[in-house]
Amino acid sequence: MKRYAILGGVGFVAFVFLFIIFWPFGTVGAGERGIMLRWGAVTHRVIDEGLYLRIPLMERIVIMDVRIQKEEVEATAASKDLQTVNSKVALNYHLDPTRVTNMYQEVGLEYDTRLIDPALQESVKSTTAKYTAEELITKREEVRDAIRAHLVSKLESRGILIDDFNIVDFRFSDAFDNAIELKVTAEQSALAAKNKLEQIKFEAEQQGAEARGKAEALRIESAALQSSPQILQLRALEKWDGKLPSVMGSQATPFIDVTGIIRR
Repeated sequence: MKRYAILGGVGFVAFVFLFIIFWPFGTVGAGERGIMLRWGAVTHRVIDEGLYLRIPLMERIVIMDVRIQKEEVEATAASKDLQTVNSKVALNYHLDPTRVTNMYQEVGLEYDTRLIDPALQESVKSTTAKYTAEELITKREEVRDAIRAHLVSKLESRGILIDDFNIVDFRFSDAFDNAIELKVTAEQSALAAKNKLEQIKFEAEQQGAEARGKAEALRIESAALQSSPQILQLRALEKWDGKLPSVMGSQATPFIDVTGIIRR
C-alpha cells in the first residue's frame, strides 16, 4: 500500500508538470505586447493584450512592456568654457508597440542599459560642450530642448519613443558657484548705486526747479516794486509793528505815506 501511495504521488506530480508544460493558453497583460518564438526564433508576430493560444513545446511567448517608463542618469561633462558640470536628467519613454519584435531580436530585454543610458550620456555631454557654464543656467530650456532633439535622433530609429525629458539638476564646482555669487552681489550693488544716483539726480532737479521758481517770483516782485511805489509802501506797512517814533521833528518825513494807499 505504501508503495502504491508513493507511485500515485509521483504520478500526480508528473501529471501536473506535463499539464503546465503542455497548457496551450496564456494572457498578455494591459500595457504589454507578446512576441511569439517558434523553436526559439522570432516569428515577428506581435500578440496584443488578452488571451492567446500557442503550440506547447514548439512556441513560447516573451512579454514586452510598452507602457511609459522612466530612466534617470547622472553625467559628468565639460562646458564650452571648460567648467566641470555634473548633470542629472530624467527621461520618460515607451517602446513602439509595432516594433517590439525588432527590439527583442536586435537588443533583447536590456534595452535600458544597452541603448537608453548610453544615448543619455552622449546627448548630455555633446550638448553641454556647446554652452558656457553660465549659459547652461540662463538658457536651461534651450539646453533641455537640444538634448531632447539629440535623444530623438538616437532612439526613435530604434523603436524607443520619447515622451518627456527634463534636466533635474546642474551642479558646478565650488569655485564656479563662488564666482557666480560674487557676480550677483556685484550686480546688485551696481544696481543699488544706479538707483541711488537716479534718486539724487531727481532730487537735484526738483531743488533746481524750486530755486528757479523762487528766483522768478523775486524778479516779478522786484519789477512790480520798481513800477509801483505804493506796493513798496504796502510791503513796509506789512512789516511795521504799529509803533511811531517817540521824537519827530517839524520837518520829519512820515515813516509811511498812507495817503496814496487810503485814496485807492
